[in-house]
Amino acid sequence: SSRIDLKKLTYKKRSNSLKKYISSYNDSVELIDHKIELLLSKNKLLIKGNGNFLINEKIDKINYEVKSNDDKYNFKSQIELNNIPLQIKLLNYTKKESKNALLNIEGSYKKNQNIYFKNILLKEFKNSFKVNGLSLSQNYKVNSIEEIYLDFLNDNEKKNKVLFKRNKKNYELSGKIFDGTNLVNQILESDSEGNVFDFLNDFNSVVKISLNKIFIDDINYLNNLNGNVKFNKSSLKNLDLKANFSDNKKLTFTIKTDQNNQKITTLFSEYAKPLVKKYKFIKGFEEGYLDFYSVKKNNISSSNLKINDFKLNELPALTKILTLASLQGIADLLTGEGIRFNEFEMKFRNEKKLMTIDEIYAIGPAISIMMDGYVQKDELISLRGTLVPATTLNKIIGSLPLLGDILVGKKTGEGVFGVSFKIKGPPKKTKTTVNPIKTLTPRFITRTLEKIKKN
Repeated sequence: SSRIDLKKLTYKKRSNSLKKYISSYNDSVELIDHKIELLLSKNKLLIKGNGNFLINEKIDKINYEVKSNDDKYNFKSQIELNNIPLQIKLLNYTKKESKNALLNIEGSYKKNQNIYFKNILLKEFKNSFKVNGLSLSQNYKVNSIEEIYLDFLNDNEKKNKVLFKRNKKNYELSGKIFDGTNLVNQILESDSEGNVFDFLNDFNSVVKISLNKIFIDDINYLNNLNGNVKFNKSSLKNLDLKANFSDNKKLTFTIKTDQNNQKITTLFSEYAKPLVKKYKFIKGFEEGYLDFYSVKKNNISSSNLKINDFKLNELPALTKILTLASLQGIADLLTGEGIRFNEFEMKFRNEKKLMTIDEIYAIGPAISIMMDGYVQKDELISLRGTLVPATTLNKIIGSLPLLGDILVGKKTGEGVFGVSFKIKGPPKKTKTTVNPIKTLTPRFITRTLEKIKKN
């Protein structure tokens, strides 16, 4: 047996996975003033120690024990995280610098094999994160988990209480309350689902979900979210979820993979607002129901989005077009009580960061809009289209019955026939140009007639 007094040791390692949780990690850890006990006999080794560790000039305490027998290592450690900040982004949780937390880890490792964590427990005040039986591959991807229990208050001051538990080869996710805001945002913002589930290693299981209440943003939540998610080789194969909004309006979400490996997604919501709200450029959206259908193959998707019977209060790009087109009456409506639309339909394709909009068509009692173009995520927006006041449509197709629905008062038309417009530029610096038009394209008239007949 030997005793070692270690004054200082600097361990340098680049680790993006550690940076995800300790953002201040600067590729090195310093061990300071460690008392170490070393026991060596035949094929056995025992190391016990305690002391301080330093990450980016913040100091905390650690004690540890490592036992090795031939190629197998058993380890356990208790780490104080009082000064070092910690974050779990997916759960929207931050342990601030001055808060005291304790992390207990126990597990084993065999050379060139998986890492197994018997227990991981993080405690901070009333917050508790518990993981049992976590097996990681050599490249730190998740093979399997026995149980995860979370009971904490997140950065949004929202309570979370959920249990993720293994049941033979499948899993169950259940709980009273969970804030899924960050999870929903991550799924919406990722260019491919691989980004969301790339922490899984050859995962082939069904996850049964049963959550009493799940927040999808700061205010809106779903009740009784129930259903199944099926994974095949870490890829989401099938999904079937049902839930209700607080006023009993229904939401259904399905993903089916067919024999040609096409992924068919459907989302139907009797309450569109919280889903539309995720797109920051649309504000003041009220009412409406939403129907979404998408087919995806080889990471290219073709989608159709319909939103019916809604009201818009604030859409800066539209206000600008209306003002430039001298349709001040309608612009005032938009910023005041809002413009109503009977129907909005968008046909578009996505490949990586490029969204190609084949057609957007919207019709309402005040205006109709038709446009197409493309959006290169975070880089460029390029749209062109036609906007026509309802008064024009009424004159052109005025002889048709059934048009009473979209007739409007004189003020909103103000004698402008219609305009063509272009919106182009980087997302925060788009330039809008508007030109008057004298005629409508046959396509515009056909689409309008289709909608009117349908209504």
